[in-house]
Amino acid sequence: MYTDFFKTFNDQTEKQLEPYIKFNKLVTKNVEVMTELQLNAVRTYSEMGLTQMKAATEIKDATSFVSFNSQQLNTLSKLSQQMTEDSNKLQNIAKEFKEDVEKLTSENLKTVNPV
Repeated sequence: MYTDFFKTFNDQTEKQLEPYIKFNKLVTKNVEVMTELQLNAVRTYSEMGLTQMKAATEIKDATSFVSFNSQQLNTLSKLSQQMTEDSNKLQNIAKEFKEDVEKLTSENLKTVNPV
């Protein structure tokens, strides 16, 4: 008798907690993807900055100064492109998360209000 009671109680508890568990997994996945994106961005921007600092230390005369300045435009172009790519990735991650949350919400509403 008690075994059946505990089994029923356990089954009901699992069923009630299932939406929360799914949501927590979804949030965890999103945080993981965002963290990876941010770490990659920090790495990329740091490398760009260090490369520019090293290039600036190589300026010895007017010719090397002119060369450094001409490389700056190329570097700014790369930086702009990288920032655009990172922004697009961030937008895609946010869009995917929103779609997943909407899907999860509609699934939960279907179980609560079967039509």
